[in-house]
Amino acid sequence: MKRLNFAYWKDLLGRRDGGSVLFSRCLSSVPAQALRTPNQSIKVPVPGRNLIDHYAHFNPTPMSIQAFLDFGKSLQRNGKTFCEKASCNFLRKELPVRLANIIKEIHLLPESLICQPSTQIVQGWYEKSFAELITYEQADLTNDAIVSRFTQDLIKIRNRHNLVVETMAQGVVELSRGSEDKRIMVDSVTRDSIQYFLDRFYMMRISIRMLINQHTILFGGELPFSAGHVGTIDPECDIQLVVEDAFASARSLCENFYEQSPELKMTCINTVNREEPLKIVYVPSHLFHISFELFKNAMRATCEKGGASLSLPPIEVVIVKTTEDVAIKMSDQGGGIPQRNMPQLFEYMFSTAPSPVDAGTSVNVVPMAGYGYGLPLSRLYARYFHGDLQVYSIHGFGTDAVIYLKTLSESASEFLPVFNKSVMKQYSSTRTHGWSSSKFSHLVEWG
Repeated sequence: MKRLNFAYWKDLLGRRDGGSVLFSRCLSSVPAQALRTPNQSIKVPVPGRNLIDHYAHFNPTPMSIQAFLDFGKSLQRNGKTFCEKASCNFLRKELPVRLANIIKEIHLLPESLICQPSTQIVQGWYEKSFAELITYEQADLTNDAIVSRFTQDLIKIRNRHNLVVETMAQGVVELSRGSEDKRIMVDSVTRDSIQYFLDRFYMMRISIRMLINQHTILFGGELPFSAGHVGTIDPECDIQLVVEDAFASARSLCENFYEQSPELKMTCINTVNREEPLKIVYVPSHLFHISFELFKNAMRATCEKGGASLSLPPIEVVIVKTTEDVAIKMSDQGGGIPQRNMPQLFEYMFSTAPSPVDAGTSVNVVPMAGYGYGLPLSRLYARYFHGDLQVYSIHGFGTDAVIYLKTLSESASEFLPVFNKSVMKQYSSTRTHGWSSSKFSHLVEWG
């Protein structure tokens, strides 16, 4: 099997370090006449609030990994031309819905954040992409030139959004530094709103890139990582191989910084069939991202605790596959995390390492740590197809991180944010906890 490549996954993920027809139905059951709409000229309008409001009334349509896979496999049965038009027909409806849902939430951000230059850049990108997509709302998909142009526009939109994570993070940095300069307190309501928004914003970004990548790899002339892949999905994703490659990439980075690295000790258990390797239908680039971030954290902690020791304790990985889930536990002996910091682990911009920007790290060098987005984004990638990422720690000893993935591809459906009135309340309400301490944030209630 082809070995994974850090640069490839980094590029694919686009990072440096009911208003729609179900996609699965588009694949095999959409009649040809459903693709024929009146031919109209394509003009790029400015997306008015009423048009964004219209699309935001529809909920995104969650897709399962199995639906993505079935569509990709239907190319041989239904023909590439028919399937490309079916995919275009779905995406020209679904992508504006997803963009409109998150644009509405951008409009609800605290004024102190939305007025930051970087935040306004991101907002502009999303509104421009929305405007470009809705020009295809009534386009004639029987016209091959229009279909081809749509696919090329998707590539352009994806590339435009490549630096969304970093640019949005810069907006938060601008808010923090502006608050320090002007001695303005960022209150708890603002912090909670930003945390709530970023989880939903980045999750929607993951989903949009997934839809676009699937289409452009299948129809846009982009090569898949392996001949066996269906778009970005590997029907036989070897969990052990992906984890080992993530470890190798993190180890290379660790040795550049610390001139040493811990070894890997791995145990694999397949309770479904003990003779078979640990394989599931999954997106290997997502698992690589999660594993790479966790290994970076574990290696940094292990090296900094061990100092110049010639004998570092290994990072132990246990992978267990059952009929329902795959669990990947990574254990280090890097000294653990103080209990007071545990509630902050998945907060954006929280890091136990100095910021690479403040430390003067070159922009051309992938930092070991410091941006504070590694764990929050990794958890989103895990949760995207209804998995999870949990972290447990014993301060003074070490940390365990557990990745959960769905074994059955039909139950691994997208976990997507939906814009509605209850969401609006989350941005405007203050929190009351009714306890003597607000330490346990999961116990708070919206007042």
